[in-house]
Amino acid sequence: MSKDFYTQFILPYAGIIIKICRAYTDTEEDFQDYYQEICLQLWKGRDNFKGNSKWSTWVYRVSLNVCLSLLRTDKKVSKNSVELPEVEGSLQPDANPFTNESLQLLYQAIKQLPDLDRAIILLYLEENSYREIAEIMGLSANNIGVKITRIKKKLKELLDGKIY
Repeated sequence: MSKDFYTQFILPYAGIIIKICRAYTDTEEDFQDYYQEICLQLWKGRDNFKGNSKWSTWVYRVSLNVCLSLLRTDKKVSKNSVELPEVEGSLQPDANPFTNESLQLLYQAIKQLPDLDRAIILLYLEENSYREIAEIMGLSANNIGVKITRIKKKLKELLDGKIY
């Protein structure tokens, strides 16, 4: 992976990748593995990006698919690891994603959700429109609206009970 690709196509979207990885991992080590695998898959799949949507949509889709795939197989792909170029402040959006207590509670609640709901609420929290979320998830905008209402209710219940 070239430093130029990382700087131009990954670093500006690191916040997206970090938030998605954070929702699907429990440890810093897993977080780093997921982040690295997403970067690798973005680089490997760059020629498949047709430009029919925004690059950020592609980043969301790849990130979610990688996390769900790693979660399902419970395997870390260490033999296919690639060295990411050293770029100062590469994880700037949230240098240590496991420290803020209230955020930690929110992510703990999000982790209790089914995979599809988890992906939808992450996109919603990123302030994507229902249409954008629908495009990324392959659902209708109306369906997204209904799901978000139900997810918010479930998260409120989990947070009010301080998560179990």
